[in-house]
Amino acid sequence: MRIYLSILTAFTVCCLIPVAQAKRAPHLEMKDLAGNTHKLSELRGSIAVINFWATWCVPCREELPTLSKLNKEYAGKKIRFVAVSVDEPKDRAKIDQFLRRQLLDMEVWVGADLEMLERAGLGNEVPATMVLDEQGGMVARILGEAREEDVKAPVEWLLSAKTSPPPHEVIKRY
Repeated sequence: MRIYLSILTAFTVCCLIPVAQAKRAPHLEMKDLAGNTHKLSELRGSIAVINFWATWCVPCREELPTLSKLNKEYAGKKIRFVAVSVDEPKDRAKIDQFLRRQLLDMEVWVGADLEMLERAGLGNEVPATMVLDEQGGMVARILGEAREEDVKAPVEWLLSAKTSPPPHEVIKRY
């Protein structure tokens, strides 16, 4: 009986650890630039790097080219980079102007707000980035301006089938 309880306890702990590491991303809906509605759940099946930004945010404007470069670097792999604006709907023209100047090579969605960031565990400031695994589990959150290595570490960990130690769950850059 004692051995049975030990095995059961070990099995339970082993099953719960991966669940704790992969908190499910919240249900969020936004729109692409053409006005089509998208949900985070659509990204399942791919590793996803979701960045929340705004045109008025200086660190956001500095990190978006880095994320666009990473999107090109990982082209051909099952990774989607999505930049989601938290600008007010009335400022849509500013988003379009910004994107024309930046020439970002990544998906851009609009319609996010600071409440969405809170629900995702990203606080209430931009920029903020989350990395999701192929099942929609949140692997990493970057609060503040993401550095290239902040994004690459969780992406590479997921691409390596989680064989190395897991990346930091939360990185604060402000």
